[in-house]
Amino acid sequence: MDRLAVTEWVAFSDMDLASAKHLCSMIPKPLEIICYLCQQSAEKALKAYWIHSDIVPQKTHDLEHLRDKCEILDESFVKLLSECDRLNLYSTQPRYPFGLELTEELMNLAIKDCEKISEFVKARIQVSEEPMANTQDVEGVSE
Repeated sequence: MDRLAVTEWVAFSDMDLASAKHLCSMIPKPLEIICYLCQQSAEKALKAYWIHSDIVPQKTHDLEHLRDKCEILDESFVKLLSECDRLNLYSTQPRYPFGLELTEELMNLAIKDCEKISEFVKARIQVSEEPMANTQDVEGVSE
């Protein structure tokens, strides 16, 4: 297992969820973007579990597919079926005009679904609490 990769995928997942929650303070709330970020956070959490299991994640946004693969590795992932199904709706459609009709109730459910997936995955993997590497640092550059 690539512990650094797992830690970074979890950190990016956490960042997407934190961003979604932060956007809830806007008026009007950008429901589409909040739901999209929840889907993205869940996707990254599931991919972190794949990496934890020494599997290279596929380039897909399909939460149902990602969850199915996790369930092959750990049957308890069946508990995330409804959450992944609901969040899957937000992978692309909300980013374009004339998409889904979203409400604050659906937005709140997306956040809860995302939190459940995140907590579920984190309970099954061991990641260090070290901060993510700063991707802006360039090795060998003098100040």
